[in-house]
Amino acid sequence: MDSFEANKIFGAVLGTVFVLFGGSLLAEAIFHSEVPEKPGFAITAAEPAAGAASAAPAAAEVTPVGKLMQTANAQAGAAIFKRCQACHSGEKGGPNKVGPDLWGIVNRPMASHEGFSYSAAMTEFSKGKTVLWDWDHLNHFLHGPKQYIPGTAMGFAGLPKDQERADLLAYLGTLADTPVPPPAPDAGASEAAAPAAGAGDANAPAPTNPATTTNSSPGGNDPVTQPQSGGTTDATTGAAPTAPPSGAVPATGDNATSAPPQAPSPAEAQNPGAAPAAPAPAPAQ
Repeated sequence: MDSFEANKIFGAVLGTVFVLFGGSLLAEAIFHSEVPEKPGFAITAAEPAAGAASAAPAAAEVTPVGKLMQTANAQAGAAIFKRCQACHSGEKGGPNKVGPDLWGIVNRPMASHEGFSYSAAMTEFSKGKTVLWDWDHLNHFLHGPKQYIPGTAMGFAGLPKDQERADLLAYLGTLADTPVPPPAPDAGASEAAAPAAGAGDANAPAPTNPATTTNSSPGGNDPVTQPQSGGTTDATTGAAPTAPPSGAVPATGDNATSAPPQAPSPAEAQNPGAAPAAPAPAPAQ
């Protein structure tokens, strides 16, 4: 190879380097960006309001199993159980799949099915296989498995609808040699109604005695006790009023008050023909 051929090769290499280097300088001039004083990005996060950090989200309320099972339908639960058959078998002596066999699940000790490896969370929750899968535990677990037993390996999202959960619970009770009857309805409603009825009777008005019934006076708001007998009694002392003296003169002037006429005394009633005593002359004003 002569020198001319070597110069061409060397020139091609230098030309390529020049184009690449010149292109980078041109690109930097076109797309120029300032270098920050401090490398990296400042991330600002809004601080939570006072008391918000300590406030935990309220857990979803689960309907009590006694009230839930009042409308349970085991036949409808058999259709819902088909969703579980991908991970569980439901026949006696059935194989373990992703989850254990569910034959005889009601009132069976937790984490106790032979041949299945349970998660650490389920094993801890069972307290050494002393906790049973009773109706209440099944109700809460099927409502939200991961909420009820955090860390469980069960990937099922749960059955938040009460009717679906009740139907499935009723069907699980039939998966046994002797089907487990559903729990009795809660007696809490009737027990709560009893104190309410007693409170209503306590607030009822007491029966009144006609002999001590009080009425308002004809011209005012002061109560007057009704007499127990036919006689007239005084509104203040309860004693029978004395008849006014024969010489008494009705009060006159600005301080005089009108009063209803009093009933005649028994003596006057028996002697209607007696003439009334002449009134004494009124004192001079």
